[in-house]
Amino acid sequence: EKKKVAIIGGGLSGLAAAKYLVDAGHEPLVLEARDVLGGKVSAWQDKDGDWIETGLHIFFGAYPNMMNLFDELKLHDRLQWKVHKMIFAMQELPGEFTSYDFIPGIPAPFNFGLAILLNQKMLSLQEKIQCIPALAPMLINGQDFIDEQDEKSCLEFMRQYGMPERINTEVFISMAKALDFIDPDKLSMTVVLTAMNRFLNEDNGLQMAFLDGNQPDRLCAPMKE
Repeated sequence: EKKKVAIIGGGLSGLAAAKYLVDAGHEPLVLEARDVLGGKVSAWQDKDGDWIETGLHIFFGAYPNMMNLFDELKLHDRLQWKVHKMIFAMQELPGEFTSYDFIPGIPAPFNFGLAILLNQKMLSLQEKIQCIPALAPMLINGQDFIDEQDEKSCLEFMRQYGMPERINTEVFISMAKALDFIDPDKLSMTVVLTAMNRFLNEDNGLQMAFLDGNQPDRLCAPMKE
């Protein structure tokens, strides 16, 4: 039976929901308060014609639903994939950068573990060892352990497991801002661990791609159509 369905919000989730409802033979109505679509990936043109983004947005290899959507819309060639590495600005060394380099052909999660071990600037060997008691249960017990951390902030979790304080300044602050635009003392550790678990268990989970143009034209418009 064909149904009319109201969708509140024209972000990627709302647009994707509308797309799949149409595929299933229904009639969706997307209600968006603003005059631009895309939500967190929305963008608009200024008076000079330059595109202004809500925030820098990247697509990770660990986004299977998003990758499937790109394939279904035949938009996969619009993704510009970068070299598989994670680059960090060193908080304690202003102006300096370091990276975790992923070696091709090594499966997850061993590729990430090796990338961490090979990097000598981000964390000392002792600091890396201190992180094992916190991360091992995530890898062994999976989502059950992750869900149990929901009432703990990133900082509370970090200190409970004796992780080095530098993990906050070098890793958690950037992750919290990227995932939810808030500080790690306000973000549930379940959010961070869920993302980490997904990234760690996909061979190319942390490989990043950018759209080859602005989001409204290159992504939102095809979804709307």
